[in-house]
Amino acid sequence: MSLRTSLPKIVTDTVPGPKSTELLKVRKDNVTDAVAMLAPVFVEKAEGAMVQDVDGNVFLDFVAGIGVLNIGHSHPEVVEAVKAQADKYFAPNLNVFNYEQYPRLAEKLNEIIPIEGEKKTILVNTGAEADENAVKLARRYTGRSEIICFAGAFHGRSYMTMAMTSKCHPYKTGFGPLPQGVNRFPFPYCYRCPYGLEKESCGMHCAKMFEESFFLEYVAPDETAAIILEPVLGEGGFIIPPDEFLQELRRLCDKYGILLIADEIQAGYARTGKMFACEHWSVRPDIVVSAKSVAGGIPVACVTAKKEIMEAVSPGELGGTYCGNALATASALKVLEIMERDDYCAKARHIGDVTMKRFLEMKEKYQIIGDVRGVGAMLVLEFVQDRGTKEPAKTETKAIINECMRNGLVVLGAGVRDNCIRFLMPLVITDEQIAAGLDILEKAIAKIDAER
Repeated sequence: MSLRTSLPKIVTDTVPGPKSTELLKVRKDNVTDAVAMLAPVFVEKAEGAMVQDVDGNVFLDFVAGIGVLNIGHSHPEVVEAVKAQADKYFAPNLNVFNYEQYPRLAEKLNEIIPIEGEKKTILVNTGAEADENAVKLARRYTGRSEIICFAGAFHGRSYMTMAMTSKCHPYKTGFGPLPQGVNRFPFPYCYRCPYGLEKESCGMHCAKMFEESFFLEYVAPDETAAIILEPVLGEGGFIIPPDEFLQELRRLCDKYGILLIADEIQAGYARTGKMFACEHWSVRPDIVVSAKSVAGGIPVACVTAKKEIMEAVSPGELGGTYCGNALATASALKVLEIMERDDYCAKARHIGDVTMKRFLEMKEKYQIIGDVRGVGAMLVLEFVQDRGTKEPAKTETKAIINECMRNGLVVLGAGVRDNCIRFLMPLVITDEQIAAGLDILEKAIAKIDAER
């Protein structure tokens, strides 16, 4: 059986094994602990949804590079596309020489990204860099300074995006002062409604608060350049807004001349069962920021905006040395070709159907599971000490993650309270692999739930 179709298998007495343990010492001696580490193992090779470490242990990857590998590890067609490009040239730098891949990728993104009217795209290197460029565009185009973002949001670790990111530790504490002009509004987290209301009877109170309170007391709409949000809140716990919320944001932006920016960095590229998450609500933003899975693991990020917004800036005001290099753009073009050809949105919907069924069955069995939510293959379990009080089960969540890893399944936490586990399986995962991973997960949940 090839690694691509294999199942989890731990062959060492402990995880990490001896070779990874030796390499961990090299890391400890030479790399700052400020760079986080989830799995204490070193990769030998990776294919599809499977990763083999240097000790021969085989892990099932339910993290996919934190949403970078929707197309899976080492997709053979993407590997060949990158190899073919590497034989020609790497990065002539678009500020110096033109090369076809950059405008071809921009052309493709302008075709598929759900913005009304004519569009233009720039390529940068990271999601944070893309978010910063979106803010630059919004401020220049509107002539306004204020940005509205949301509680629980994660937009990056650079200085502007630290200001927009919600969670203080470990992302912002001690790094101030942060840039000004950033205002935060509660995200509609229905399981933990910030207003103490129930979704069925609240009358979209959260959206009404923009005009009834926020625009009166915190930031004036005529000073607001943009509202930026993740259509599905990512790091904050895969929180899905009510159906009407994004539509109401679109109405408010149109009313007050505010730009709507969709941060699709984690939710984009088929992850939610549509190519972009905002399509679930038939909302067309003014600017869309995307990254992570667009190039199958090679760094590139994209800012796509209405043509008139992009043309509000002058030559030299956007760009960068490595932005849209030829290896990344060649990879991205192949990734998008494969995703459309093989209907990766349908793959995500299938993964979501299969996994959600098991999650709901687990919720019936284990009181530690407080909430189950998700869209497509962007799924989360939220763990609580008590379903009535909803007190977060932070310690238990970490224990479940560690127990999964010991048995060959890699999963990642999420949520402001550190009591969620997010699931981002590569969309090439097989049904057999999904079942094997969910079996490991359920055994871990059962064990930790029984030990409480």
